[in-house]
Amino acid sequence: MPRFSEQDGPGPRRDVVGYGRHVPKVTWPGGARVAVNIALNWEEGSEYSKIAGDGRNEGLAEIPYTMDPEYRDLAAESVYEYGARAGVWRLQRLFEQFGIPITFFGAAVAFERNPEVAAWLKEAGHEPCCHGWRWEEVWTLSREEEREHMLEAIRSIERTCGERPRGWYCRYGPSVNTRELLVEEGGFVYDSDAYNDDLPYYTEVAGTRHLIVPYSFTYNDGRYVLPQGFSDPSSFFDQCRRGFDYLWEEGATHPRMMSIGLHSRWAGQAGRTSGLRDFIEYALEKGDVWFTRRLDIANWWNEHHEEFEAGRG
Repeated sequence: MPRFSEQDGPGPRRDVVGYGRHVPKVTWPGGARVAVNIALNWEEGSEYSKIAGDGRNEGLAEIPYTMDPEYRDLAAESVYEYGARAGVWRLQRLFEQFGIPITFFGAAVAFERNPEVAAWLKEAGHEPCCHGWRWEEVWTLSREEEREHMLEAIRSIERTCGERPRGWYCRYGPSVNTRELLVEEGGFVYDSDAYNDDLPYYTEVAGTRHLIVPYSFTYNDGRYVLPQGFSDPSSFFDQCRRGFDYLWEEGATHPRMMSIGLHSRWAGQAGRTSGLRDFIEYALEKGDVWFTRRLDIANWWNEHHEEFEAGRG
């Protein structure tokens, strides 16, 4: 029987060990047991469409129907328009009600097409984390194309949001070149193109230490439209509450991080926003929680990781 081995190839090497049994003993600001980041995936207006010349229609709308790419799918387009016209502002009112700072996983073109959202981000002090130039699948690009799109996305977000992005998150996942390109560019504090831990961690990229702030598909409103997903807002609330409670209990000795992923076209629907509101109210009432931006988590980790590592156990 031949031995199994993973051949060396382009892109990051796998690490299936991580922190293992000896997890860092994190101290979050205020002694919080759980750091919660709400990430709003801002994609509306940058998705694939016939009218944009893509030769295809975007999926991930409200119904499991795919129109032949020969035709323009006006129904799917209007689902995305709902997120930009109505859903995002319902979420804005909710976050302002509770004073919650969030991270935008924002595609540059989406900010360009709706500058009012960029203005809200700037005024409220939310974080622009780059979600690509468009909401595109970067693994289909050449290395040079991906670099060009990355640089244009940075320039664009700096224009619309008033500051360059310090974090990066691809659509679904990165290419084998993405992380190297981020490090080469030199202005990123972290990326979130991984789903493999409950805490930030460092990896080495071309001899440079690079921070990963992992994301999650688990506490994510995308599950409203997936076959294996949520049936109603109560299920979303229950999933988030159960996850938060378990992390909160672990946080008595080893504080954790929780990522909640939203999309304005889904979570911005009134019934679904109510499930998100219920969770925010629940977590705040329970206490010992730090609602914060991903960049704040990354900066805190960079400033204090040595003491966290010293307390591993």
